[in-house]
Amino acid sequence: MKFRNQIRVMILLAFTGIVISGNAQDASTILKKMDEVLYAPKDMTATNTIILIDKNGKQEVREANVKQKGTNKRIIRFTSPASQAGIAVLALPDDVMYMYLPAFGKERRIAASVKNQSFAGTDFSYEDMESRLYVDTYDPKLISKEGETYVLELIPKGRSDYSKLVATINKAHFYPEHMEYYDRGNSKIKEAIYTFNKVGSYWNPAEIEMRDLKKNHVTRMQTSNVEFDTGLSDDEFTVRKLTQ
Repeated sequence: MKFRNQIRVMILLAFTGIVISGNAQDASTILKKMDEVLYAPKDMTATNTIILIDKNGKQEVREANVKQKGTNKRIIRFTSPASQAGIAVLALPDDVMYMYLPAFGKERRIAASVKNQSFAGTDFSYEDMESRLYVDTYDPKLISKEGETYVLELIPKGRSDYSKLVATINKAHFYPEHMEYYDRGNSKIKEAIYTFNKVGSYWNPAEIEMRDLKKNHVTRMQTSNVEFDTGLSDDEFTVRKLTQ
């Protein structure tokens, strides 16, 4: 009898392990497919209209040019208003980021310890603006696959000011629809709502609305004039280019 009980326990543990492994594989596959959608183009250029909305509904509008190459190179340069024009941020592989402020005439590297700070006064942090694959950055867990979306819990693999993200992903096309951000105390502090449209053969985030739940502040980042696969050179993503 004791031997039979041991066999039952071993079978149950083996089955549980298979289920857990299967769920992890499903979560990783879903997250990888989301990355494939977000980083499908070889390169991209676009105009970003950035609308800041305070708790009283007052709006401030900015514009920037953005260039992206592959999965880990991005440069954003503000063009208006005059007080912001020329400010630029460069994201490179291995979590390297630089900022250029025309008033100082010199670039500076953004330390990992301050990447939780606001990106140019928006509700996005510098960490949010990094260019990197989600599957390389987070350990995913499948929470739900009911209805028309998957819901994944994403735990940072390395240093982060977030304890976790919760991503709602479209089942049909694998782009994110909603993202929740939790601080180290596990309180929800921000949420992003995505609107995607198809440009040529690629799904493009036409708008990302980021809400800071503590400040009751909103940033809408709208993308227009999008061009894909124009053959951008690596020279476009250098510190020298950042300061030009």
